[in-house]
Amino acid sequence: MTDGNKKSKIYTRTGDTGSTRLVDGTSVKKFNLRVDAYGTVDELNSYLGIVRLNCERHKTENDFLGRIQHHLFRVGSLLACNDAAIFKTLPQIESRHIETLEKKIDELDATLPTLKNFILPFGDAASTHAQYARTLCRRAERRSVEVMETFDHDTQLLKDVIVYLNRLSDLLFVYSRWFNLKSHQPEMIWDKEV
Repeated sequence: MTDGNKKSKIYTRTGDTGSTRLVDGTSVKKFNLRVDAYGTVDELNSYLGIVRLNCERHKTENDFLGRIQHHLFRVGSLLACNDAAIFKTLPQIESRHIETLEKKIDELDATLPTLKNFILPFGDAASTHAQYARTLCRRAERRSVEVMETFDHDTQLLKDVIVYLNRLSDLLFVYSRWFNLKSHQPEMIWDKEV
């Protein structure tokens, strides 16, 4: 935030004691479960930037991943709020966001061969980065479930966040396969005998 032409400083020194403030103003330690959850979402969002960098030739998908990055800011702010009244005023993850992910999963999956085995995260650069993003998304989902079950307020508040992250991890897996298909990289089947 700026006052006229005065530029605000990047550093505030407010976190120097190991605490931070949630969206609702609550002061918590930086190892707080909510901070860990939205920090993991931030990590995922940053990593999606790397996925996008590696799939620039697929403009439609790159743009779609950019939309997801905007959605993840919603997810992060919701996880960073411990006050139900303030939570409800924040931009929400809605059923339309989840439906958009499901539609994209179905669209991409229809172009892929049927998967009958586990596959290793390997192949095209965009594919392997999407696989790594998938694992970050799964961690964000686990942390978010923990937040939902740990705090006293209405546990249904984070329900759509959990569903969104679950679908997003599925989409990232499908993207990893799709990127390999588009770059003519064969999928590496898990060899149970190795």
